[in-house]
Amino acid sequence: MQPYELPLALAADAIRTRQLSPVELTDSVLERIGQVEPELQAYVTVTAERTRRAAREAESDIAAGRYRGPLHGIPMGLKDLIDVAGVATSASSRVRADHRAQADSTVAARLAAAGALLVGKTHTHEFAYGLTTPQTSNAWDPDRVAGGSSGGSAVAVAAGTATFALGTDTGGSIRVPAALNGVIGLKPTYGLVPRHGVTSLSWSLDHVGPITRTVEDAALVLSALTGHDPHDPASLTTPPVDYRPGADTDLTGLRVGVPRTYYFDHVDAEVESAVRRAIGRLEALGARLVDVDIPMTRYIQATQWGLMVPEATAYHESTLRTAPELYQDDVRILLEAGELMPAGDYLRAQRARTRMRQEWAHLLREVDLIAAPTVPTTAVRAGQSTITWADGTVEGVSDAYVRLSSPANITGLPSLSVPVGHDAAGLPIGMQLIGRPLEERRLLRTGHAYEQTQPARRLARAA
Repeated sequence: MQPYELPLALAADAIRTRQLSPVELTDSVLERIGQVEPELQAYVTVTAERTRRAAREAESDIAAGRYRGPLHGIPMGLKDLIDVAGVATSASSRVRADHRAQADSTVAARLAAAGALLVGKTHTHEFAYGLTTPQTSNAWDPDRVAGGSSGGSAVAVAAGTATFALGTDTGGSIRVPAALNGVIGLKPTYGLVPRHGVTSLSWSLDHVGPITRTVEDAALVLSALTGHDPHDPASLTTPPVDYRPGADTDLTGLRVGVPRTYYFDHVDAEVESAVRRAIGRLEALGARLVDVDIPMTRYIQATQWGLMVPEATAYHESTLRTAPELYQDDVRILLEAGELMPAGDYLRAQRARTRMRQEWAHLLREVDLIAAPTVPTTAVRAGQSTITWADGTVEGVSDAYVRLSSPANITGLPSLSVPVGHDAAGLPIGMQLIGRPLEERRLLRTGHAYEQTQPARRLARAA
């Protein structure tokens, strides 16, 4: 096994015990980038010399006994919405062509303090306003979409060009590409991870979280990110939590809600079969399955768009008026549509969100978490705009990908996507676990228990 193939926890153990140096790991990851990046296009920019310099410093510090913990010397990618001082934050847009961050975002500063090494900034759908990331190819099949908007981060992790990465999630933008590329994606509770210094899409829906190769890796990264930040008005004040899931795979007493409604409607048969098999594995580990009905399903899509569209337009108001030609057409049209939405529609969406949060809170008193597909189908072909379901219903690709992930954004609930197999074409399938606010540890423990019943996952068949 080459160093770039190691998941974070194993790489960290090897570095801690001096069996692997940060320089060796970094060189391996950068070599891997040279091999696959021309085809995959996960990165906007690769900071190779900066990374090598930081790796040498980490190696020196560790040799001198100044080991900072499991992220020390680990190469990472950051979605190109996340500011790093002195590095461009382009948001994959011509609007930001000349922008260079003056200071670190809170999450970048915390990862740097933990010793993580920036490899580069990863592509996003322009300003995170989309579910495909058209610049980037799927790690398993370059003719397929990467998913979005954190497509570059998910592909980098899946292909071995970053040991871990950060993404952002406004309607599924961490979990969708994680599912489509066969890696772990965690959207934490709203407010748990600070967003200061992260370009916003929709302030009341935006989250920052890790994309990794294993559930344990996600727990390690999350531990470095949490903690109150006075610069983010939504930031929660929470006590320190050890998110590591531990070795115990006994899920006795865990009540897993299996949706009778919504989450298995208009879902590919192979996706449904794989997710139901995975839910069966949770039951075999001791969990009790409980059939549940998802509340207010007819209002989910309208509420998501009713919140996101006007908030995004408000953020872009100035540049939309002064330089509309710099936006890609799909994003510009959405932003212009937001200017036409009455304030009453936004207020009704906020009221619907409040009611939805109440109904989900009631549901999650009956069960400990919900298990369902992350996305209704695997990665579609690049350029494909619609999906036709078995009953003849035609759905837009972005609408399909956001449909199952957006409830956790509307409600602010934590959600974890875990790979649960592949379809007949070899494309990854993801299962989503949705839990109560601030119960990330329960989600991680459940995902980790499932993961331990499966063979170790390999990296994507990148070119």
